[in-house]
Amino acid sequence: MGLRRSISTAQGKQQYVRRLFATIADRYDFITGFLSYGQDRRWKRRLIQLANLQPTDRLLDLACGTGDIVFAAAPRVKRAVGLDVTHRMLQLAMHRSVDLPPEGGGHGRTASFVTGDMLALPFPDRSFSVVTIGYGLRNVPDLQQSLLEIQRVLAPQGRVLSLDFNRPSNPIVRGAYLIYLTFVGSALGYVLHRDPDTYRYIPESIRNYPGAHGVARMMEQLGFPNVRVVRVLGGLMAIHVATGRS
Repeated sequence: MGLRRSISTAQGKQQYVRRLFATIADRYDFITGFLSYGQDRRWKRRLIQLANLQPTDRLLDLACGTGDIVFAAAPRVKRAVGLDVTHRMLQLAMHRSVDLPPEGGGHGRTASFVTGDMLALPFPDRSFSVVTIGYGLRNVPDLQQSLLEIQRVLAPQGRVLSLDFNRPSNPIVRGAYLIYLTFVGSALGYVLHRDPDTYRYIPESIRNYPGAHGVARMMEQLGFPNVRVVRVLGGLMAIHVATGRS
C-alpha cells in the first residue's frame, strides 16, 4: 500500500516519478526491452511511420528517455528535440549521439536535448509541427495540463502521437495483465535494485490511468481533432494519433 499511497496525489506522484526515473535511468533501455519482449523499438518505429514525417517538420519528443524516437526521427526532419525531466536520461542520450554518425544518419546535425517538465514546456507557442510521446502521458501528475501544453506548442494542423500502456476494459484481461506486470516488476525491482516497488510502479500507474479510449476522449474534449487509437499488442498497448487545431 505504500507505493499506492505515494502516487495517489498529484504532488506525491510527481515526486515519486522523478525519484524513480533518476534511479532507473541507467537500466531504462534494458527494462523497456525486457518487459516488451524486445518489441519496444518496433512499436516506436510504428509510431514514426504513423507520424508521416516530412523534411520541413520540427519534432518534439516528450519523455524522450535515452532518445530512441528522437534518433529515429532526426534524419527525416528539419529539427528534432527531446525533452525529459530526468537529466541522467539526457546524459545517456547525448552519449548515444556521440556514438552515432552525424552524416548519413543525420543524428549529429538535427538532434538536441532539453531538461524540462511536460507540465510547463520551455518552448514558445506553435513551435513544433510534430509532438511525440513514448510512455509519458501515463506518468504525468496532471494529464489535462500536459495535453494543454502539447496543444500550446503544436503548430496548426500539426500531429500528436503517443505510445503507452493501455488499461484493458475487459476486467479479466486487465486483471491478468496487471498481475503479470506486478509479478515481473517486483522480481526485476528486487534483482536490480533490491526494491520490489521499483518496477511495480508500472501496474500501479495503469490502475489509475484512464486507458487509451479515456485519453482519446479527453483529447477530443480539449479540442484535438481527428483523434484515433491504434491498438498494439492486441490492445495491451496503444498509440494515440491526433492533429492540432487549425
